[in-house]
Amino acid sequence: MNPRLAELKAELSGVLFGQERVIEALIATALAGGHALLKGLPGLGKTLLAQSFARAVGLSFSRIQFTPDLLPADITGTEVLKGGEFVFVKGPIFAQVVLADEINRAPPKTQSALLEAMQEGFVTAGGVRHPLPRPFLVLATENPVELEGTYPLPEAQLDRFAALIEIHPPPRETWLKILTEEPKTPRAVLDAEAFEALMQEAKTPKIASTGLEAIVNLGLLSHEEKRLRFGLSPRALKSLRDLARALAYLRGRGYVEWDDLRDAARLALPHRLFLTEEAEFAGTSEKEVLEDLLAKAMPKS
Repeated sequence: MNPRLAELKAELSGVLFGQERVIEALIATALAGGHALLKGLPGLGKTLLAQSFARAVGLSFSRIQFTPDLLPADITGTEVLKGGEFVFVKGPIFAQVVLADEINRAPPKTQSALLEAMQEGFVTAGGVRHPLPRPFLVLATENPVELEGTYPLPEAQLDRFAALIEIHPPPRETWLKILTEEPKTPRAVLDAEAFEALMQEAKTPKIASTGLEAIVNLGLLSHEEKRLRFGLSPRALKSLRDLARALAYLRGRGYVEWDDLRDAARLALPHRLFLTEEAEFAGTSEKEVLEDLLAKAMPKS
């Protein structure tokens, strides 16, 4: 593993105890140039992880609390009259790491303002396109408990997120550590320029032709799957490819193994699989369908 990335993992592990899988997934998503949807119960450290990642990588950080009365201009910024002319005042989205907290609490129009900026890398105001800073990473959180007063993300908007990272309660020994040790404040082990260089290097691991064929087969099989309303998009398969390369690079290899592909699929695809009403009624889960597709498309581990 690259020594700088080993330092980064160590810094984040000293903040979020017992969540090495989550930390690896977040770093891989950032290296792949994607955005992540963080899903987990309140109090498991989603906000802490986002803040700590920004600090450790040396990137600017902004937190947006999504509420039902939040307007698109509250995110992107607005033009104000100053000195007899309109001047664009940048909103909180103009940071390198943006935490969209409880994104499903804002109405669809406000959600779309964020997701359009994520896709385009620009904010348009008064006919002028304002570039977002680079690198640019959106971490959106969802509260899976409370459904009242929420607006679930539509399928097309979920497809903008490269990865769904689920955060589960840690094991027993980690609970004891949480109660007896204070998390440390992470130090900056990288800066924006260094991290962008790592992002370029994370594109270099090779994927064998059999691996690429397996990705294509996975996409084709998803379109034939009767339990799904529709199959995976090309964007989903590109996210899978890029995440697999980033995981391989993070794990210190110059080539992608089957485990990298499977792990990447479990990050890139669950939130992009949409069950039919019949499958939901039967108690089927997106993860079950994904594992069935992986078993057909890739060799058994």
